[in-house]
Amino acid sequence: MIAILCPGQGAQTPGMLAPWLELPEVAASLASLSEAAGVDIVRHGTESDADTIRDTAIAQPLLVATAIATGRALLGGTAPALAAGHSVGELGAAALAGVLTDADAMRLVAVRGAAMARAAASSEATSMAAVLGGDAAEVAAALATHGLTPANVNGGGQVVAAGAKAAIDALLAEPPVRARVIELQVAGAFHTTYMIPAVADLDAAAAEVSPGEPAGVLLSNADGAQVADGADALARIVRQVANPVRWDLCMETMLSLGVTGIVEVAPGGVLTGLAKRAMKGVPSVALKTPDDLAAARELLETAA
Repeated sequence: MIAILCPGQGAQTPGMLAPWLELPEVAASLASLSEAAGVDIVRHGTESDADTIRDTAIAQPLLVATAIATGRALLGGTAPALAAGHSVGELGAAALAGVLTDADAMRLVAVRGAAMARAAASSEATSMAAVLGGDAAEVAAALATHGLTPANVNGGGQVVAAGAKAAIDALLAEPPVRARVIELQVAGAFHTTYMIPAVADLDAAAAEVSPGEPAGVLLSNADGAQVADGADALARIVRQVANPVRWDLCMETMLSLGVTGIVEVAPGGVLTGLAKRAMKGVPSVALKTPDDLAAARELLETAA
């Protein structure tokens, strides 16, 4: 079984779509996805600078469109045997798995990104920081001491803390023993109670969608569970905005199901990096440019 993974916010880089536009099917897909989202995906993926694509309202549609377009280029008309996405990547995974149409995924991510940007702007100053290494119990205690939420538990010794900017600053000043703390360039404390206002907006948009049933195994990053019902998958995507991501549990589920390989769709690299530490021995391919498609297809053929 080969898992198809969709990365989350922070994976975007300036100019990342330029090589993909050389594939006519990807260019056409991105144009259609741009129209559905009301965001110029092609321009932001080729011309916009790092500060522009860091904007939550732009970054999220850009990432989901890139995941869908490059996933389709890899898979053609077939659905993945297993799909999962980190944070906003869940919308890309849901589209590839057949739970959402591509257009619905883009309409939802446009609402999600804009709503989360508004929620971040309306609260006190908040931030997020990656905590790398250290003893898990000591890291958890340090976060609790500062009133921070473990917003992303990513496995491989990586936890992302989120909360008030002053609390993140305090964590940076006094990191847990044997741990590095790196502040992330994000607009606010995602996957925490600070995002509750955004949940209502996304829930209203989701009410207009008729989800399908997953064509293969679809994992929820709330708890790593297999989600067999389309309505449940959509409800989980809505709730996830204000709740932590448990990517560590997704990787545990993949191992328990006997996943034999991983392909991370563009902009690949983050999730395959985590898998190399937490899923040792499982081969992986990260789609960074179209040159990586051949290796990804070869990996897919091993499970055919």
